[in-house]
Amino acid sequence: MEDRPPGYRFYPTEEELISFYLQNKLQGNRPEIHDVIPVVSIYDIEPWHLPKLSGEYCPADTEQWFFFVPRQEREARGGRPTRTTSSGYWKATGSPGYVYSSDNQVIGLKKTMVFYKGKAPAGRKTKWKMHEYRAIEHAADQFTIHFVPGLRDCWNLPSI
Repeated sequence: MEDRPPGYRFYPTEEELISFYLQNKLQGNRPEIHDVIPVVSIYDIEPWHLPKLSGEYCPADTEQWFFFVPRQEREARGGRPTRTTSSGYWKATGSPGYVYSSDNQVIGLKKTMVFYKGKAPAGRKTKWKMHEYRAIEHAADQFTIHFVPGLRDCWNLPSI
């Protein structure tokens, strides 16, 4: 990723995430968006490894990270996605919310997930959470955007 000027922060609105970044990714347009939002199989990574990973992919921002996440084959066939890692699982909380365009059209869905350590249903809730954004008109497509707010107490994790 190229260097960003001092003070640069990537802080898109939910509408921009879906109508610009996710739509362009799904349509195969604008390959330069990978300079801003990398493709990462987030379910292969423990959440506490994200600060280190974010330093590789998102060095301009230590408080929040955005990733395009490839759709799992199981999910593409109509099944539920597997949101487990080797030490826990991501669990959806609450009801999915709608994301609206500036002209009040529903353009996407937002789902909030919390990471639990251990095996379901007896896992222990952690402070890690993320938001999954899905475009409405491309519900069967191959990518979603995941937004992971950073945890301040995780900034001191060692990096390689």
